Amino acid sequence: MELNVLKPHKNSKKTARRVGRGFTRGKTCGRGHKGYKSRSGSSVPATFEGGQMPIQRRLPKVGFVCPRSQSHAEVRLSEVDAVVKKDAQKTITVDMTYLREHNVIGAHINTVKVFLSGDISKAITLALPATAGVQKAIAAAGGKVA
Repeated sequence: MELNVLKPHKNSKKTARRVGRGFTRGKTCGRGHKGYKSRSGSSVPATFEGGQMPIQRRLPKVGFVCPRSQSHAEVRLSEVDAVVKKDAQKTITVDMTYLREHNVIGAHINTVKVFLSGDISKAITLALPATAGVQKAIAAAGGKVA
């Protein structure tokens, strides 16, 4: 077999339609009359929706990060309990500086809220906003929420 002898199978390649040569594909060549799509070199973008606001403009953009979420943290009661257990002091006041010193929150955090997830084993004074469940759990352990 020689390379110059190779041919595709019969009927495997369809001949291209020669438009603009008379009969059914003459004159406008199947493009209709006038309009944007009848012109040469023009094509409607895949995102075009007939003048309706396109979906890529209707939907919110990917990658948006709320600035408040960068400076706000939610801390579990179990995380506070883990830090407090290691501390040997009798009375502990848990506030922003205490949590920063023990690496529970980062330096860029401005606001913190404690929510109920786990238990507290030691009586503490909580100087942070907390949910109603946390307040009950701390009161049951003998502590207080300031």
